[in-house]
Amino acid sequence: MRIEAIDATVRLGDTNALDRVDCAVRPGEMVGLIGPNGAGKTTLMRVLAGLQPLQSGEARYDGRRARDFPRRELARRIAFLAQEGEAAWPLRVDRLVALGRLPHRDAFFGESAADAAAVEAALAAADVAHLRARTLRALSGGERARALLARALAVQAETLLADEPVAALDPLHQLQAMALLRAVARNGAGVVAALHDLTLAARFCDRLIVLAGGRVLADGPPGVLTDAVLAAAYGVEAVRGEHGGEPFIVPWRASAPSPGAGETGA
Repeated sequence: MRIEAIDATVRLGDTNALDRVDCAVRPGEMVGLIGPNGAGKTTLMRVLAGLQPLQSGEARYDGRRARDFPRRELARRIAFLAQEGEAAWPLRVDRLVALGRLPHRDAFFGESAADAAAVEAALAAADVAHLRARTLRALSGGERARALLARALAVQAETLLADEPVAALDPLHQLQAMALLRAVARNGAGVVAALHDLTLAARFCDRLIVLAGGRVLADGPPGVLTDAVLAAAYGVEAVRGEHGGEPFIVPWRASAPSPGAGETGA
C-alpha cells in the first residue's frame, strides 16, 4: 500500500504541529522519520495511520481516502506501534500479541491456524517467546516495548508505522529491532520508524524524512543528513565515519552560530 500525506496541516492548540507536509511511503521501503523533540514526528505518524484529524490537506491510501475503506480493512493493512504504547489490562504477553490478529478474525470463530502461526512468528521475531506466560506488569520497559512490537508484527500488515520502536531497548535489542524492521520492508511492506539515533537511521533506512518545526526539512537517501541539515534541524555538529562499509553519525557538539547571528540591523 502506498500512503501519502498531501499538504497536511495539523493544529494543536495555537501551534501548527504539521504545516503543509507532503510525504509518501511506498511498499518495500524503510523510511526513517527523524527530527528534534516537538518536530511533529508523532503527529505525522498518526496522520499516516489515519488517526489524526487534519485542519487542511489529506491522507491517501493507494489514492483513496481513509473513509473510503471499511475500518477493518484499513486495520488489516496498516499496523501502528504507538510511542510508549500500553495495554489496558494485565494480559499475558502471548494474549497481548494475539490482539494484533483481531482485524483478521471472524467474530463467530476462534483463533485460526493462520492466527496462531502469526502470533508464534511475531513472538520469536521480537525475542519475547520466552516471556509468553508473563504479564506486561512483570516486564521491564524494554521487554514491554518488544512485546508491543510483536503485537504490531502479528498484524502482518502491508504498512508498519512504528513510533520510536527502539527508544527503550538496550543496544543489542536496538540492533535486532532495526534489522527486523528492515527485513519486514525487504519482504514487501512499507515501514516507517520514528527515530532519534542518527546512526541507526542512516545505517538501516532506505530513506530519511527530516522534520523541523512541523515542516519537512529534507527527504531522501541517508546522505540528506548533511552538516547543514543537522545544524538546521538539531543545532549540532557531528562526527562521521564508516565501519564495514556502513555509515555512523555521532552528534558531537552544538553547532557554531552562523556569521552575524544575534546582530541587529541598523
